[in-house]
Amino acid sequence: MALLVRRMGIQNIDVIEDAVQWSMEQALESWSKNNIPDNPPAWLYQVAYRYLLSEISSNQRKKALLVQKFSLQTEQIMDQPEVTLSGEMSDSLLHMLFLTCNDAIPLESQLVFTLKSLCGFSIREVALRLFISEANTYKRFNRARQTLKKQSLELDKLSDADRLNRLPSVHRVLYLIFTEGYLSSHEDIAIRKDLCEEAIRLTLLLVESAIGNLDESNAVNSHALLALMYLHSARLDARQDGFDTLLLLEQQNRNQWDQNKIAQGLVFLEKSTKSKNISRYHIEAGIVAEHCLSKSFEETPWGRVIKSYELLEKIAPSPMHLLNRAIATAEHKTPKAGLDILKSADIPQWFSRSYHWYAVLADLHFRCGEPTLGQGYANQAIDSAPTKNIQNLLSKRLLNR
Repeated sequence: MALLVRRMGIQNIDVIEDAVQWSMEQALESWSKNNIPDNPPAWLYQVAYRYLLSEISSNQRKKALLVQKFSLQTEQIMDQPEVTLSGEMSDSLLHMLFLTCNDAIPLESQLVFTLKSLCGFSIREVALRLFISEANTYKRFNRARQTLKKQSLELDKLSDADRLNRLPSVHRVLYLIFTEGYLSSHEDIAIRKDLCEEAIRLTLLLVESAIGNLDESNAVNSHALLALMYLHSARLDARQDGFDTLLLLEQQNRNQWDQNKIAQGLVFLEKSTKSKNISRYHIEAGIVAEHCLSKSFEETPWGRVIKSYELLEKIAPSPMHLLNRAIATAEHKTPKAGLDILKSADIPQWFSRSYHWYAVLADLHFRCGEPTLGQGYANQAIDSAPTKNIQNLLSKRLLNR
């Protein structure tokens, strides 16, 4: 998608989506009968590209626009050598993130379009990750697509000011890609390492690029985001047992944590402190670092973790941060102290119906010696969990008492 949109223009997004879908269908048919090509991405790209040229050429008006824009005859384009891609794909995807994170589109619609069209998320996965309905997700996706189709601006014509304005949105997209990999809303896969690795790779490209270093404050945000990803990814192998069942932090074997990734994360975290600017990524990375450096769950410096969540709530207010502060408070003080935070909180209705909310309420009520209330919240948590993997985790955590 990124390569074709960058090459053929965002105004052709509809037919580009069809072309990509066509190439996938052709691969399913061809590769099941013949050997998989040496360079599958290049094969997919070339098939999609030829389909796209054929579709555009069939419309005389679009053909004229195509010739005018690229100063090429269709036959000449068709005779181009096979694409090798190499690093071009990574570069194009990162560049396309800046193009789709368009100020003319509301932030949530930017995220919906980018996650679905460029990052391969389904509408359901986007809806779950952004805490919105699937119907609302469709509406935001279509609005963003229609707006982008009207934009003739190319990436190379974006000013430095445009890039700086869009960088926070790019950060958030990369953050959501990693988050979906770390705890996937996919029905069959609990952890998607491919998404985590993709997010890290793209963020590393951003850190090393001129775009990501236009000013110091944005550069340190990129470093903090990368630190957060490395520190989280260090624990991926320990987050599941031999049966692929998800494990909570206190259940994980810390000997399985990747010390090299922890070290990489700490290096980038240190680099992120070269400016007075503090983002949510700085604080979240700091919290994960506290966990990674603790010898055991019990030895976690919960007091510092609580203060970090309090700061996080001020910088980037979210009911999820309050929920995590309540959990940390229950560990640092008492389960009742954690429960008191939740009882006095003004939680939005959409979050009060989430499995996250029910699960923490269930756990704290059980620990406060209130099994009846705990059981009720546990059932609600399990019933509202989006996947079987999360349901199994909650059942193991809440019902085996």
